[in-house]
Amino acid sequence: MKILDIENWERRDHYKYFKEFDYPHFNICANVDITKLRKFVKEKDISFFIAFLYAAVKAANSVKEFRYRIRGDQVVEHEKVSPSFTLMTSKDVFSFCEVDFNDSFKVFLEDASKKMNEKKDKVSLEDEPGRDDLLFITCIPWVSFTSIAHPIHMHPGDCIPRISWGKYFADHEKILLPLSVQAHHALVDGAHVGEYFMNIQKILDNPEGYLILE
Repeated sequence: MKILDIENWERRDHYKYFKEFDYPHFNICANVDITKLRKFVKEKDISFFIAFLYAAVKAANSVKEFRYRIRGDQVVEHEKVSPSFTLMTSKDVFSFCEVDFNDSFKVFLEDASKKMNEKKDKVSLEDEPGRDDLLFITCIPWVSFTSIAHPIHMHPGDCIPRISWGKYFADHEKILLPLSVQAHHALVDGAHVGEYFMNIQKILDNPEGYLILE
């Protein structure tokens, strides 16, 4: 982790401007093509949810703005961010589940599967206290949504990005999935979200090159 020099930061003015907004978050939703990923996970008999979760977090880590966090009067850049995601439990309510991100898909798959199994009968809405090297992630598999908004803390301001996806659907020969990114505009611009969408699509188009199981 490193502390940014705000006064010599290229987006200093944007940071100071948007930081003062009552609601500084913005949200972009778009469809991504999961045709190849869906085929891949079926052939390999692995969890689609974990495979897409890995792709979503790996793409976020590739864009440094997704790793920026506001801490009081400082901005820090984490070397890595990890998912805290919603998980439906056996009690028919969701729980938060954290998994440390590992660039090795094999390790991440094992760790996520273990954590999800541990949490399936427990309900917890607590993240590790003081931890902000996270991405808040949720899946809404019942709806092919076209927009979504998330609750955030206003005092102090919440700057952790939210990533969510919905029910996939057929579109001619393709399988598409709605994907949403919500971010704090003091740290992230539309161009950075655009970069994120391009990076995740690269992973989805080449699952055998990223989701390595050996």
